[in-house]
Parts: sequence; structure tokens; C-alpha cells
Amino acid sequence: MPVEASLIEILACPACHAPLEDRTAADPAELTCTSADCGLAYPVRDGIPVLLVDEARRPA
Repeated sequence: MPVEASLIEILACPACHAPLEDRTAADPAELTCTSADCGLAYPVRDGIPVLLVDEARRPA
């Protein structure tokens, strides 16, 4: 389930405060930090972003 665009516009990476990129169409559904230094990917479960650094992963 995609996250609303208006919500993505106001969300930021909890670790570095950079904007997030919507990758909910991919599998796994996630929001990815746009910072080259950070790059954490936060899962989206049932249409709800889980913006916890402990739940994030580093994309390969």
C-alpha cells in the first residue's frame, strides 16, 4: 500500500534529517533516505512508515 505523497513531503530521515524517497512500489516497500552519507531504508508496513533507526537497513 503506497504512502500518501503529502505525507512523504513532510517526512525526513530520523538519523540525518534528509528527505525520503518513496520506494513503496518495490518489494520490500520502504522509504529511502536521499543522503549519500546515510542511505538508510525504512520499512513500510500496512501503509505505515516505520521510521525507527533500529528498524532501518542499509541498501546494498
